[in-house]
Amino acid sequence: MAINNQPNKTPMPEQDPQIRATNFDEVACGYTEEMAVNEAQRCLNCKHKPCVSGCPVNVQIPDFIAKIASGEFEGAYQVIRGTNALPAVCGRVCPQEKQCESKCVRGIKGEPVAIGRLERFAADMHMKTEISQSEGAPHNGHRVAVVGSGPAGLTCAGDLNKLGYDVTVFEAFHTAGGVLMYGIPEFRLPKDIVQKEIAALKDAGVDIQTNMVIGKILDVDELFEQGYEAVFIGSGAGLPSFMGIPGEGLLGVLSANEFLTRINLMKGYREDYDTPVPRAKRVAVVGGGNVAMDAARCAKRLGAEKVYVVYRRGEEEMPARLEEIHHAKEEGIEFLFLTAPAAVHGDENGFVTSLECVSMELTEPDESGRRRPCEIKGSNHLLEVDMVIAAIGNSPNPLIRTTTPGLEANRRGCLVVNEDTLQTTREGVYAGGDAVTGAATVILAMGAGKKAAASIHEYLMGK
Repeated sequence: MAINNQPNKTPMPEQDPQIRATNFDEVACGYTEEMAVNEAQRCLNCKHKPCVSGCPVNVQIPDFIAKIASGEFEGAYQVIRGTNALPAVCGRVCPQEKQCESKCVRGIKGEPVAIGRLERFAADMHMKTEISQSEGAPHNGHRVAVVGSGPAGLTCAGDLNKLGYDVTVFEAFHTAGGVLMYGIPEFRLPKDIVQKEIAALKDAGVDIQTNMVIGKILDVDELFEQGYEAVFIGSGAGLPSFMGIPGEGLLGVLSANEFLTRINLMKGYREDYDTPVPRAKRVAVVGGGNVAMDAARCAKRLGAEKVYVVYRRGEEEMPARLEEIHHAKEEGIEFLFLTAPAAVHGDENGFVTSLECVSMELTEPDESGRRRPCEIKGSNHLLEVDMVIAAIGNSPNPLIRTTTPGLEANRRGCLVVNEDTLQTTREGVYAGGDAVTGAATVILAMGAGKKAAASIHEYLMGK
């Protein structure tokens, strides 16, 4: 196979920033076949496959890239699908730069191979062919319940299905997909892509029941009574954190969770959907993660003239993906670093008029190596805004743990599990993803779902 020695990644076409800031169409347009083959030929097909060690779901990366390089696009997809239930999703939203691509040998003297872009290409090419998947093994006579249809739950269900289990996924919302549907905007992850991934799992035999709030309609004990022999809890972290500052109850202050759910899951950005979504001219988004970037970019697309991202540390400390920060800047989002919210002010009718902020400075690194932000006294200043969105993290909803005897959680409300098996403090009940870690990435949740499926299989076969 020919090796392409170009030092940089093959660029991916994107919408012009000025145009895309006015619509919710996908920002990145994807590789053409020629671009994908060109990029795939940059892979050195290393003997020790260092990139695979950086993948939480163990995708055999050089193998699928070699297929693309030789024009075997469906073969590439099948290699990915061997360990990854959601290739089109991962190719779009995984932080490859911190995972597989960070291990790529080509990155030593140039840019790493664009593994995420190639994964997306293979998945998109497969979806164009509409080749159906029927991967479910013959039933082995065992039943498993999965709570939550986000990335952890879907991955766990898919892996158990391949092993022959009768799997039922219980989703609280009216649509399956979890954070993939309610949290990530259309311009980063089109919802029809998510639903096609879910349809492939259904075709393979996974039963998905929506509008099923476990802890209300059924509790975990009742699932066991109905014949399920193990339960996986992948219910995510959907309980938003707030800032704890004066004025937080004013009209125009909301969580990123609510804002994004109205836009994404309930299609609030579309004129043909009767979903109330607050629109403002000047918006402050507090936080520095991917959720903050998503909220800020959505506010811009809904017509805001000014959108500020207020973050208490510096740009180097921002946890958001570099790509998302770059895209946000291109779209006109303004970043206020070393700035923290102190109070929200409003008018006589209770509507937001400004966000009072203070300037911050970073201390010397502590024992963990992290620099902590400290307020600069007397630095208070007002930011004129009519909406404030809190994007400072989420924690798990307490419903399941408070309705399941024997299920322990830590002080942050995250379920306590055995790190090796992901079994909770209740026998036969496993958990993973944001319900255990707090808000994290899609791929880490998928990795947990995969690990839990293997543990459940070992538990039930041993039992």
